[in-house]
Amino acid sequence: MLQPLSVFIGLRYVRSRQSKGFSSFISASSTIGIAIGVTVLIVVLSAMNGFERALATHLLSIVPHGEVVAVNAPISHWPDNVARIAQNPKVIAAAPFIKAQGMMQKSAALKGVEIRGVDVELEQQVSAISAYMTAGHWQDLSQEDGVIIGAGIARKLSAQVGDKVQLLLPPLASTSQNTAKSQQFPVPLTQQATIVGVFKFGGTIDDTQVFINLAKASQLFGYQAGEVQGIRLKVTDVFAAPEIVRDVAFNFDFYVYMLDWTRSHGHLFNDIQLVRLVMFIVLVLVIAVASFNIVSTLIMAVNEKKSDIAILKTMGAKSTTIMASFMFQGLMNGIVGCLLGASLGILISLNLTDIIRGVETMLSVEFLSADVYFIDYLPTLLRQQDVINTVVTALIMSLLATIYPAWRATKVEPAQVLGQA
Repeated sequence: MLQPLSVFIGLRYVRSRQSKGFSSFISASSTIGIAIGVTVLIVVLSAMNGFERALATHLLSIVPHGEVVAVNAPISHWPDNVARIAQNPKVIAAAPFIKAQGMMQKSAALKGVEIRGVDVELEQQVSAISAYMTAGHWQDLSQEDGVIIGAGIARKLSAQVGDKVQLLLPPLASTSQNTAKSQQFPVPLTQQATIVGVFKFGGTIDDTQVFINLAKASQLFGYQAGEVQGIRLKVTDVFAAPEIVRDVAFNFDFYVYMLDWTRSHGHLFNDIQLVRLVMFIVLVLVIAVASFNIVSTLIMAVNEKKSDIAILKTMGAKSTTIMASFMFQGLMNGIVGCLLGASLGILISLNLTDIIRGVETMLSVEFLSADVYFIDYLPTLLRQQDVINTVVTALIMSLLATIYPAWRATKVEPAQVLGQA
């Protein structure tokens, strides 16, 4: 449809329009509006991509990708079961655990915690917890009464490495059954422990998580040798974790619960997807409003060029040629706006983290706190497909905006226009 004559006429009209004040202003406003919409959309999509990557690489380096937890009887012969699960091609590693809710006390301070008994060596294959140690060493957990706590717990209890603390644990099932008739409120078990390490990861994990070694956990919670409560998995694709955990559980010899990170922290990923969708719709509407200015620009151009259109028709120009000329004229606004917006969006997206840090330093504020969120910076990840989708969407909307004014240009009657001249 875009013939050389159409392109030639369209470019002539674009150059002539630049010298006319009001028409030039309307045209520039549509171009700037499209550029701003494209820029912001690319930046927002890059930020959402960055949060997804941070979720997969940072948060899920500590949070279990998946777990199979015993329902009734404990999982026995855990070394053999861990080795068998790890043979699954979609499972990177597996490690045993025993977990329970309890409390930690130091002097008069008391804090509710989740106590997790782990194998010191195997846990490092499924978790990056050792990389977040701020005091002590992960290997010190092998000490009989050693515990590693989160920074939030250490702050709440005013505790540090070397301090003695007391763990308050729920009574064993057999003990609680025997004492149920004699005591309305069973007395919790107490266990002295020594803090051998503190980790700081960010978010609520620092306020709740306590690690002890697996042998001590077995002793405290009444498990026999080789028995554990569950097995933690590290999978190849975190976003396919539910399917992988289900596949592992269906081929398991024990009756287990199937747990994965989407149950405990899936709301973060869902929130990211929801924000992405809402922002995409809003910013596409912004681009649509900017594209609507193209309609105004071309209608003014059609009214100004009626005599030119009449002359072209009398010279034998086809309606398709005239329509294509004005569509090309309007499409130039979209092309220029997309080029400017895409260039600026790419530039900002590649430097978004440093830009936000600079703004935080200049204003002395903190937009993301590690105590609330799992990261303390604004991540960004620019994807080529997002840029392509944004530019193509803006160009399509710009093209659609040219159809009606260009169609009106083909309805100009040469006899009426030239007769009035």
